[in-house]
Amino acid sequence: MFEGKTWWITGASSGIGAALAEALAAKGARLILSGRNEAALRDVAARVPTETLILPFEATDFARVPDMVQQAWSWRGRVDGLVNNAGISQRSLAVDTAFEVYERIIAVDLMAPIRLTQALLPLMVRAGGGHLVAISSVAGIVGAPLRAAYSAAKAGIIGYHDSVRAETTHQGMKVLVVAPGSVKTNVSKNALDGKAQTRGFSDTAIDNGMPADVAANTIVDALEKGTRELILAEGMEAMGAALRRSNPDQLFDVMAKLVADGYAKKLGAE
Repeated sequence: MFEGKTWWITGASSGIGAALAEALAAKGARLILSGRNEAALRDVAARVPTETLILPFEATDFARVPDMVQQAWSWRGRVDGLVNNAGISQRSLAVDTAFEVYERIIAVDLMAPIRLTQALLPLMVRAGGGHLVAISSVAGIVGAPLRAAYSAAKAGIIGYHDSVRAETTHQGMKVLVVAPGSVKTNVSKNALDGKAQTRGFSDTAIDNGMPADVAANTIVDALEKGTRELILAEGMEAMGAALRRSNPDQLFDVMAKLVADGYAKKLGAE
C-alpha cells in the first residue's frame, strides 16, 4: 500500500499535510508535495527519507490542473494515492460574513479538490485503482458556529467523496474520508474573518488540539485497516459528530445554546 508507491499530498507545506508526508514516507512511500509555498514544501521534502517531487501550484488555478496531473503521473508512471488536504477555515458569524468569504472558501476547500480528483481519477481507474483520502472536518458534519462557509465546503467534500466511493469501488478505488476536530495547526490563525481578511491569531481549542503527527499516524492506520470514514476527534467534538447521526435535534439545541452563551465573543468574532 505504501512501500514504493506514489502518494500525492495537497496542502503539504504544514499541518496535517506535512505530518502525513512524514508518516507516509516512514512507510516507504514516494511523495508528490503540492501547495503554494515552494520553500516550505522543500523543507518538508528535506525531512523525509524517500523520493519526492515538489509540485507547487495555487489550488484554485483550475486551468493548470491537467498539466499538474500530467507531471505527477509521468514522474513514476502512476499515482497510487491522492490526499485532498489543502484548505482554509473561517471565524465569523454568517450574518456578518461577506459573500466573498463563501466564494473563496468553497473554491479552495471544495471546488479545488473536486477539480484535481476529476482530472486524476480516470487515470487511476484505468490503471486498476488506488486510494483517495479526503480531509473534511467535524464542522462538515455538525454545522459548526462561525464556520458557515467552511462547514458548507467540508460537507460537500464528504458528499462528493462518498459518491465517488460508491461509483468506483468495483474499479479498485478505495476512499477514506477523514473528519478532524481540533488539530494543533495554523488553521485558526490562517482562517478568514467576515471581511475575507486573515484572522491572524489562533484559539484555545486549536492550540490544545490533537498534535498533527498523531492525527497523521491515525490516518495511516485507518488506511491500513481499510477504514472508509474516520472521525478524528475527541471529547465534545466526537460527541457532536455522533449526535448528528443519532439525535440531530439535541445537537441543534447544543449548538444554538453554545452561541447564545457567548461562543462567538470568546473567539473574538463579534
